[in-house]
Amino acid sequence: MDLKIKEMTPDLLDNFLYYFDEIGFADNPDWSVCYCQFYHFPGTIKEWEKRSKEENRNASIDLICSGKMSGFIAYQDDDPVGWCNANLRENYEKIPYEDDSPDSQGKKIAGIVCFLIAHTHRRQNVARQLLQYIILNFKDKGYDIIEAYPRKGKLSDAHSYRGPITLYESEGFTLYKEFPNFNVMRKILH
Repeated sequence: MDLKIKEMTPDLLDNFLYYFDEIGFADNPDWSVCYCQFYHFPGTIKEWEKRSKEENRNASIDLICSGKMSGFIAYQDDDPVGWCNANLRENYEKIPYEDDSPDSQGKKIAGIVCFLIAHTHRRQNVARQLLQYIILNFKDKGYDIIEAYPRKGKLSDAHSYRGPITLYESEGFTLYKEFPNFNVMRKILH
């Protein structure tokens, strides 16, 4: 499948909103309130569960316009078919683990927290193409490390939103830390 991938910028905001409003959660409407806000939200899980779709949509608009929320949109022809929330790790309010290790100190680290692939385009290498593009993009921007947090176990498509471990392994990521429910996978860029 021939895709065009673009880095999220404020001028692509309408595409992002259209994707999240109409496509991304067409098969999983219970999660449609997210707008990829979870890792950017500073509050508790209980506070998160009370948030409305409109609150998260507006928060994403603000973060995209301010440059604090980044990511990549995959297009087939002119239609968005995939999204990946990949950003400077410091721009996330929460990642799944605390990292105070010496090998991270002074490094420019990107985090990948979410893939959202249109249900019509899953298992067609959209996530792989996004990841390959992200690796090159972050390398060109001088990042030292990219890390991701894939969940363990047999998961539904919805619950695989952090990407499968095998995807990261196939693109040269290695296990950095292991936790009961997820791994931290890293790729050294510089």
